[in-house]
Amino acid sequence: MVALVPGITRSRLLLSALAIALSLAASTVDANETLRIGYQKSSTLITLLKNQGTLEKALAREHIDVSWHEFPSGLPLLESLNVGNVDISADVADTVPVFAQAAQAKLTYFAQEAASPEAQAIVVKSDSPIKTLADLKGKKVAVTKAAGSHYLLIAALAKAGLKFSDITPAYLTPADGRAAFENAKVDAWVAWEPFLSGVQRQLPTRTLADGKGLANYKRYYLASTPYAQSHPQVLKQVFAELQKSGAWIRTHPKEAAEILGPLWGNLDAATVEAANRHRSYDVQAVTADQLGEQQQIADAFLAAGLLPQKINTQDVGIWQP
Repeated sequence: MVALVPGITRSRLLLSALAIALSLAASTVDANETLRIGYQKSSTLITLLKNQGTLEKALAREHIDVSWHEFPSGLPLLESLNVGNVDISADVADTVPVFAQAAQAKLTYFAQEAASPEAQAIVVKSDSPIKTLADLKGKKVAVTKAAGSHYLLIAALAKAGLKFSDITPAYLTPADGRAAFENAKVDAWVAWEPFLSGVQRQLPTRTLADGKGLANYKRYYLASTPYAQSHPQVLKQVFAELQKSGAWIRTHPKEAAEILGPLWGNLDAATVEAANRHRSYDVQAVTADQLGEQQQIADAFLAAGLLPQKINTQDVGIWQP
């Protein structure tokens, strides 16, 4: 019988242990890959997925974790997407990608919600002397820059024969816009859901115009183009879960309101249901031929002197499920 040399035995054991450790480390790296999602308070479907944990469960099977990053509005969200601080964006209004494109952002559309024109409106106090859109001339209007409400305001003014320069815009976040409107610091406010139903139910207001015939108000989900190209399977999972979430909220309005109310600043369930009735939540794929209104939006902002350069809104990535 040949005796084993103790030194060699220890070396082999050390090598085996090292190999196992390296293998475990590699597995840990794979398991710790993280999808970073940017969203807003009005990002209904993503908010539901976050609250219910369904997206995280689906992606866990792909060894992907999820981190959530909240933004006050769509423009800073897409700016963060462009510089690589988040990987995908929850729904943003149709105007926001237009501004991001003008800033040379590399974006890929991967989902959209069907049009919801009644989910945004221009409101005044019920006792305001402003009776028509034409009466906005010379007035101060609260609006969130680059939001869908911004385009609605431009389109509404044009319908009344006014230019954007005929009013004084107060560029405010939704929360600050509500405060300014409530305290009579502005003459009118252009709001979207759920902020719109909130102010309509809590204050005496009058609606000058909503989006019907003016702005379709689609909401788009985007990814950075490098992420979309390298992680198509992740987008497939997110797309599928968004569709499920949209179907669920349409068939379970009361349950959805109970979840969303506390997350939306403790809005009462009736207000949340009213807000959700104005949104389609119909998640669809995006095709290039559906981006016609995006070009109209871009051209309107350019004509108003609010976009730095002309863009081709079809010069973007489009992911197909």
